[in-house]
Amino acid sequence: MAEVTVKQLAEVVGIPVDRLLTQLGEAGLGERKADETISDDDKLELLSYLRNSHGKQASNKDEPKKITLRRKSVSELKQTGSQRGTAKKVSVEFRGKRTYAMRKDLAAEEAARRSEEERVQDERRQEQAEEAEKLRLAQQAAIDAAAAEEAARLEAETQRKAAEEEAKRALEQTQASEAASPPAAEPAAADKKPKKRKEKEREDRDTRYGRKELHVTMERGSRRRKKKLKGVTATPRSSGSGQHGFELPSTPIVREVPIPETITVAELAQKMSIKAAEVIKVMMSLGSMVTINQVLDQETAALVVEELGHTAKLLKENQIEEELITESEDDRDMISRAPVVTIMGHVDHGKTSLLDYIRSTRVAAGEAGGITQHMGAYHVETDKGVVTFLDTPGHAAFTAMRARGAEVTDIVVLIVAADDGVKPQTQEAIQHARAANVPMVVAINKIDKPDSDPERVKQELTQYEVIPEDWGGDVMFFNISAKSGEGIDALLDGLLLQAEVLELKAPATGYARGTVIESSLDKGRGAVATILVQSGILHKGDMILVGQEFGRVRAMLDEAGRNVEEAGPSIPVAIQGLSGVPNAGDDAVAVADERKAREVALFRQGKLRDVRIARQKAAKLGDVFSQMDQSKVNILNILLKADVQGSVEALNESLTKLSTEEVAVKIIASGVGGINESDINLALASNAIVIGFNVRADAAARRLSEESGVDLRYYSVIYDAIDDVKAALGGMLSPEIKEEIVGLAEVRDVFKSPKLGAIAGCLVIEGVVKRNNPIRVLRENVVIYEGELESLRRFKDDVNEVKAGVECGIGVKNYNDVKAGDQIEVFERIEVQRKL
Repeated sequence: MAEVTVKQLAEVVGIPVDRLLTQLGEAGLGERKADETISDDDKLELLSYLRNSHGKQASNKDEPKKITLRRKSVSELKQTGSQRGTAKKVSVEFRGKRTYAMRKDLAAEEAARRSEEERVQDERRQEQAEEAEKLRLAQQAAIDAAAAEEAARLEAETQRKAAEEEAKRALEQTQASEAASPPAAEPAAADKKPKKRKEKEREDRDTRYGRKELHVTMERGSRRRKKKLKGVTATPRSSGSGQHGFELPSTPIVREVPIPETITVAELAQKMSIKAAEVIKVMMSLGSMVTINQVLDQETAALVVEELGHTAKLLKENQIEEELITESEDDRDMISRAPVVTIMGHVDHGKTSLLDYIRSTRVAAGEAGGITQHMGAYHVETDKGVVTFLDTPGHAAFTAMRARGAEVTDIVVLIVAADDGVKPQTQEAIQHARAANVPMVVAINKIDKPDSDPERVKQELTQYEVIPEDWGGDVMFFNISAKSGEGIDALLDGLLLQAEVLELKAPATGYARGTVIESSLDKGRGAVATILVQSGILHKGDMILVGQEFGRVRAMLDEAGRNVEEAGPSIPVAIQGLSGVPNAGDDAVAVADERKAREVALFRQGKLRDVRIARQKAAKLGDVFSQMDQSKVNILNILLKADVQGSVEALNESLTKLSTEEVAVKIIASGVGGINESDINLALASNAIVIGFNVRADAAARRLSEESGVDLRYYSVIYDAIDDVKAALGGMLSPEIKEEIVGLAEVRDVFKSPKLGAIAGCLVIEGVVKRNNPIRVLRENVVIYEGELESLRRFKDDVNEVKAGVECGIGVKNYNDVKAGDQIEVFERIEVQRKL
């Protein structure tokens, strides 16, 4: 054949030129153009490639396993009309379908089914053979035991007959001696008949109605099984004629029953493997009517166990917790961990400002009154290394919180202002650091001020045995400025150097242990606890026991609010998923068994309940003597609610200390979370005032307090709460400054402005929003920010106030975290004359 071009070949074959060029390329003939010629060899090679590719594709296709044939036929039916002589034809279509399967597929399926049936039959035959072998072995063991029993019985029978023969000979000798003496013969003869009658009864004891008793036999074909008796062991019995039976159990099973301090009847019965009704019967015989769920003390439970024939093992008071500690502590590899540094010092000496500079963020801006209200734990990664800081409040009311911070810390940084010197809270911080036996580093802050005098601070600290290294002591001193950052790098180097000297180590594997730094109750997230992990790895999803509460870690957040999956030693995290709000300072332990965690938590709750009952009894006994002078003491009842547990404890302690001989403060109830209707009802019944610290009352509680006249007060700074209660107790007549809510706006949406930042689109729902009044931002009735308005607009115009029912745009000064659903509370401080 003469050579032709690619285009001509495509026309002859009847395919597009582009497709032919693609096939030539796939066949390995190179890239061609439409006007290039193609030789005969190239054509043959192209044909061979196309045949191979088509054959491969055809071979890869699955052959049909079934063929379906459809058949359709049409016929006509004549239908008679309503009128005579009329008819019409109706076409009827019949459709049929028949499916034929491939013969080889049917054969394969039949073979597979037969092989499966044979396999099942083989397994069944094998199981039957094993059951027959087990039955044969059991029968053989029963026969052997029966033979041994028969041998023992025969030996006992022989001994019994020998004893009877001996007794018979002795009786004959006695009769012969009685016959030799005539006067005594009649009484002897009178006594002879009963003895013979007893012997006759003894000989016929094993017979009934003159016949031998039948025994249950156990032959090879018998299907009778050995009777199972709970708590006892059955002993087989057989006769010399091959008869075999079972006697009533003779050997009881004695169990060692562990008994804690308290145990229910059902649990005690379960430990002894008997029914609860048996325990109740024993208690009734001892003179006590109990139920299945009644709790028994340790002594009573031990008496019941001994009555039932078992051995009681008394558990120690803390054995459950000791077992938990033993389970959690094992040999693990120790690695170096980051130091935990606690910052302590007097109010406004720059503790939070120092931490702000290190973290390069602003923390103090969100604190009311410029002081730290809550204990914060922050994990800081610096260029020098990783350090965990605990920022403790400096006010005297938070002494307990600061003490808890010293217990978990490795190094204490004592901050003293260079222009202020040593203050009372500075002395308390020194005492807490020494009580915790941790090293101390002194940071003299505010050296950038003109009136600063670091040497005077050193001189004052020497009075409390805090001596600098350059003066021959063992305490490192650093001159810093939290505002400009001067000396902070040297302070961090000193902290890491001190950590190297301490050689801080912790196991990095296994179950985690830690301490609760702070806890709170969030309406949307439930109980939230900030935990400082001290050993092991805490994972998301772990079962954790925290004080009297337990639960599974549903979520774990770091200090920036980011979700984390695990946390190692010296890392603080906020966890969710606990059954309740734990106390700050409680130990947290990760456990493997949920049942063990619940058991320990309930045990601790029971101990706390017993302590409370004991305190109430002591208080009632003391009231007998105090009621005589009660008319002379005025009592102020207070119901206290706060946002976190640490604030509740601090306010409770501070307000209770205000009591004197003439006036007293009584906290009738305290808790974490918003104020609800039940709190107002309790305050109404107790004639108490309600104090809310960084929390608010819901609508129902506000309405009830207004109707019933319950005094409801809100505070965000602890100074104000203490001062108000102190003034109320002292009956001060000087005017006081009270906060009155003048308006409440609800955030509907948030807009971004290039000039003003975040602008909250709000609807005023109560009162009037005024531009020059201070505000608070509420989220789920909890204060998250306090400040002032930066802008107030109605459409595009700046206005001074907006009334209820009107929409407006609000810009909050120095705060950009306003979200839809928040509430902006506008208030004003007014002077009110105090009444006695």
